[in-house]
Amino acid sequence: MKLKKQHSPYIARKVTKDLINAPFVEIRKEKSSITMECERILNEDIQKEIELDEAVNTILEDQEDEIEFYKADFRQLFWMTKKRLANEYGVNLNFEDRFSNIAHAIMDFLYEEDFIHFEVNDNQVKNLIANSINEFIKGYDEADTIAYEKIKTYKRKLIPGTEDYDLVFQRLYEEELVKKGLI
Repeated sequence: MKLKKQHSPYIARKVTKDLINAPFVEIRKEKSSITMECERILNEDIQKEIELDEAVNTILEDQEDEIEFYKADFRQLFWMTKKRLANEYGVNLNFEDRFSNIAHAIMDFLYEEDFIHFEVNDNQVKNLIANSINEFIKGYDEADTIAYEKIKTYKRKLIPGTEDYDLVFQRLYEEELVKKGLI
């Protein structure tokens, strides 16, 4: 699943919660500062992919006439172009590797800046962070679906895209994430 900026606060909180609860990690700074740095690192990675997507869109828009002429599949061309440019933008398109790289960046930063301390193998901490990200991603889809289904059962019909809908959806979504232990 593609990471989005709206996911980063939730993922950051999940990572922080798991680090705090890990018996082999010593927390040396405030919970909120750890969460903030995790979110910053996640957003930097997400921003790279946004920039890549924009570059791909620009390339394909410039070739729009030829794409139309040859009746090429835009999505397939988008993906092929994105794959070709990914290394140039520093984006790993393999989600498992990408989450591992993000986990490594978070762990390195938190350790080097003395947010956390540990005396176990680096991989143990990196895997803890990567598992936090993976667990959130798996739970995200379920929580999203459950929140959407609950909104459909409301007596008062909410229109998607309205402020009321967004507020109710956000509240239900967060409740589901809490129930799943993701935040």
